[in-house]
Amino acid sequence: MRYGSSGGQAGCEGPEPQRPEPQRPEPQGQGPQRPGSQGQGSQGQGARRRGVLAAVALAGCGALLVAGCSPQGGPDPGRGGSPPGATAAGAGSPGPSGSGSASPSASGPPAKGAVTVTGEAAKGLESPWGVAPLPGGDLLVASRDKGTISRVAAGSGAVTRIGEVPGVDPGGEGGLLGLALSPDFASDRLVYVYFTTASDNRIARLRYDENRPSGQQLGAPDTVFRGIPKGLIHNGGRIAFGPDRMLYAGTGETGVTGLAQDRKSLGGKILRMTPDGDPVHGNPEADSVVYSYGHRNVQGLAWDKDKRLWAAEFGQNTWDELNLIEPGANYGWPEAEGKAGKPGLRDPVAVWRTDEASPSGIAWAEGSVWMAGLKGQRLWRIPLAGTQPAAEPEAFLQDEYGRLRTVIALGGDRLLLVTSETDGRGSPEAGDDRILTLTVR
Repeated sequence: MRYGSSGGQAGCEGPEPQRPEPQRPEPQGQGPQRPGSQGQGSQGQGARRRGVLAAVALAGCGALLVAGCSPQGGPDPGRGGSPPGATAAGAGSPGPSGSGSASPSASGPPAKGAVTVTGEAAKGLESPWGVAPLPGGDLLVASRDKGTISRVAAGSGAVTRIGEVPGVDPGGEGGLLGLALSPDFASDRLVYVYFTTASDNRIARLRYDENRPSGQQLGAPDTVFRGIPKGLIHNGGRIAFGPDRMLYAGTGETGVTGLAQDRKSLGGKILRMTPDGDPVHGNPEADSVVYSYGHRNVQGLAWDKDKRLWAAEFGQNTWDELNLIEPGANYGWPEAEGKAGKPGLRDPVAVWRTDEASPSGIAWAEGSVWMAGLKGQRLWRIPLAGTQPAAEPEAFLQDEYGRLRTVIALGGDRLLLVTSETDGRGSPEAGDDRILTLTVR
């Protein structure tokens, strides 16, 4: 059975130890059923899902379109300096209620969008988390629980293990998480990973050599950044290279809520660093990689066409959030959850009830942020006019594919969507987990 409000607390991805302050884990195993699961009244929905999957299979994997996908927003030639689209903290951003007006020159996308599942890039994956498109159309996929990276062939969907990241210590919400390619991957062949060890969360890079034997194509890890707090819950984990060619990472506060407001801690933050792991000139504080703080558990990072950074994060018991990120801004946790309107704290641009979202990955395409929901089991579209929603968020694919973990923009109207049913918290069916190909508007 699927989980629901009776399945435990809501804001994480699994059970957690007892703490003085209640946390919201993402519950397991109880609540509303996924279509096709056993139980009364699910037969029609299960048939619908099987029909969807049959149509997808007929569509084939050829819908995994092209390659050479650059980081969202596209790389800039410059290195370091002020981040793209950044303003001083508090300037040009939503007001205390999160309802500031959009830029006068901004024109939003249509109020109503659409999602079409055009195929399956891969299926039969185990605990997929991070995904990185390769030049030529193939994909790299990280397995959170196995600590391995596999390559998915475009067209055929064949999955081949290329190597293992040594030192990964999976457990709870930890393991091999984010995955990103170097901005100079064509020449340096470096793959960046965010992963949990026995002592911390860290970021390392490994050279990918396709000429080595299958399963041994990853070189030894070169740790570029270490010391991010780890926990059974709230490890963050998303990494991405921005339009400025700098490396960004979303972290969690590991259930120790005070870390989010502690400027000296790396927990509950968005970090910005050079590809070598050094602080970037133009960060809010000299000699610090901390870019923004007051976060609970950031698992979604994406840039829009104007190179503004957006982030999705889990709330605790009431509100999940989509935030517009500006350097030095305080996003409120644990002093605020959702739109609190408190002086000095940045309100989110959009919020959801926790059973409708539990957001993980996000991507920007066709004028909207697209947000994957774990507990919500749906893909959210948030159309934007500048820095504000152009219309109410829309939900797609609700309950059709189960928990949704990662969204990747391929350019234009094309997305990849990664399910998350085999990580011990879902109700996997034959073929799970999958990477779906989508066209959106």
